[in-house]
Amino acid sequence: MDKARKFFDLMISKVILPDVISYNILINGYCKCRRIGEAMRLFDEMSQKGLIPDTGIYNTLIGGLYLAGRDLAAKELFKEMSVSGQPLNMVTYVTMLNGLCNKGNLDEALKLFQAMKDNGLLPHIVCYNIIIDCMCKYVRIEDAREMFSSFSAKGLHPTVFTYTIMINGMCKEGLLNEAYSLFRKMEDRGCLPNSCSYNTIVKGFLRNNDTSKAMQLLDEMVVRGFSADASTRAMILKLSSDGDFIRRFI
Repeated sequence: MDKARKFFDLMISKVILPDVISYNILINGYCKCRRIGEAMRLFDEMSQKGLIPDTGIYNTLIGGLYLAGRDLAAKELFKEMSVSGQPLNMVTYVTMLNGLCNKGNLDEALKLFQAMKDNGLLPHIVCYNIIIDCMCKYVRIEDAREMFSSFSAKGLHPTVFTYTIMINGMCKEGLLNEAYSLFRKMEDRGCLPNSCSYNTIVKGFLRNNDTSKAMQLLDEMVVRGFSADASTRAMILKLSSDGDFIRRFI
């Protein structure tokens, strides 16, 4: 990043004025490196040079601020973006929803989600995944189930990640039969379970000491070419006293 900044400064010294794209590239680099202070200084510099930040720059900075733990600053920048008349696109909303939900601000995220729809922008399945995941994490499984059930009427198709989020939420609430039923429905609905899906439901059964069902699913997982991840292996070691069982999956 320092070399990129030196080249950027060299452009200016040679009277090669950087444009919005040049600033966007450099701001994006600083945000990825979590050097948000330098990214914000460049943002301020743009205004001084008469350049108007575009939607991409705002999106990048909002994401960078959330990444740096500066939630209030991210919200303020989002407000500034809205007031300035800069168009809010799907990336803007996904970035904001993700930032809000990562901090457990579900009610605020739901208001933004509704505002998104009110503004005529149809939420992508990624937006629903973010909201449902937050609902499951903060023990609002009924709300998550209701949103998930509404997909058909909306013409939405849940992804393997959507199913895995729901299965994980149900397992944490002890709704193992419901989680298992949903897991089995995935393939019938044209969504093949992946390694993450299998590991999620296996951990659900292990967490509830149902090693018999966990073994059945582990066998099936191995046949399909998947393997237990680190956290699943740790649970197997902790909960199982069957040496043959351990050797099969560790």
